Amino acid sequence: MSPPESPAPAALPGTLAGPVDHELVVKKSRFLAHVAPARTVEEADAVVARLRKELWDARHHCVALVVGTHADRQRSSDDGEPSGTAGVPMLEVLRRRGLTDVVAVVTRYFGGVLLGAGGLVRAYSGAVAEALDHAAAEGLLLRREILTEVTVDVPHADAGRVDHLLRDWATTHGAVLEEPTYAAVARLALLVPPGALPRLRDDLAAASAGALVPAPGADRVVDLPAS
Repeated sequence: MSPPESPAPAALPGTLAGPVDHELVVKKSRFLAHVAPARTVEEADAVVARLRKELWDARHHCVALVVGTHADRQRSSDDGEPSGTAGVPMLEVLRRRGLTDVVAVVTRYFGGVLLGAGGLVRAYSGAVAEALDHAAAEGLLLRREILTEVTVDVPHADAGRVDHLLRDWATTHGAVLEEPTYAAVARLALLVPPGALPRLRDDLAAASAGALVPAPGADRVVDLPAS
């Protein structure tokens, strides 16, 4: 009897390549959403502090943040809005979209019309959701994968040919080619999905009559285009 298959590892949450802004107007109130990369709570706090300074005349600056490789730390603030109507709905959007290392700030300029709890929830969550829709359209969403660092030592005379081979291989196997280094030999480097390592060994052996052997190194969390 074959041993049971190991479950596939859970996908890591993604992140943003850069900040995105979006304005939502609801019954004359302006909701200015700013969603930005932030790898630490301190970076997120700095984004919030900057917006508070720039938009000093606004009534509310509501916040949601998620940081950590596995979305380990999460925080939200209603900043004076009724409890549970702003920060938590914003945070829920970030969770549903599977994002981490991001901070969302929605600045509200009150328009004179009360929206009620439900209206506030829809406005704050909608502002963040629409900002992230724009981020997706602009190619700012990133997925994350754990890839293995691999090096291949090649004689200088063969470096160009093997570099070309690895570039082609990387595009069809979800790998990422890194910058080579040159010393006594040319050291070519790439980041490879762990499950593709046996295939890389076989393909290099076939292309070099067994002369080239990839050397796996450490695993690394890598940001890649979501598409």
